[in-house]
Amino acid sequence: MALRVAGIQCKIIDIHLRHKPEHMLRVSPKGTVPVLCLSTDEVIDESLDIMRWALHKNDPQQWLDGLHNAKAQYLLLQTDGPFKQALDQYKYASRFPEANPVQSRQRAMASLIEPLADHLKHQPFIGGDKPVLQDVAIFPFVRQFAGVEPSWFESHVDVSVRDWLHGWVSSELFVAIMQKPG
Repeated sequence: MALRVAGIQCKIIDIHLRHKPEHMLRVSPKGTVPVLCLSTDEVIDESLDIMRWALHKNDPQQWLDGLHNAKAQYLLLQTDGPFKQALDQYKYASRFPEANPVQSRQRAMASLIEPLADHLKHQPFIGGDKPVLQDVAIFPFVRQFAGVEPSWFESHVDVSVRDWLHGWVSSELFVAIMQKPG
């Protein structure tokens, strides 16, 4: 989404993680996606780093303003730390037999979803009246969380988070970037 907003043209290659191409593993031995290969032979293989790189090139919607917002930064740290760990244990419960999925779901709620709801109760975006980098970085993880038990999410998560998520998932930008490469 950041690449699209920044107006950066790139070739999208759909990767099946069970069958990682040799080229991908050569440029990024971690074997994770996304991977951005620049014409300078530089490789950026972290989502946030790709977003920052693109927006430093061109940030027409001022998404980088979120980097100066302490609450937005806190929510991003929660997403990448305790929430992501709890989300994985909740979403992939069979991979974590030592973890209780209901307790993992509750940890995910406490670490991000509830603070996010408090933040969104009086404003439409994490950045206030306009979206910032953190909105775009966080919503895919909330989307994953919502997808584990959609009816539970709809009945237990604050409407502010549900509306915020729905707004992003139904946005023209998200719909456009989710089109399979042709």
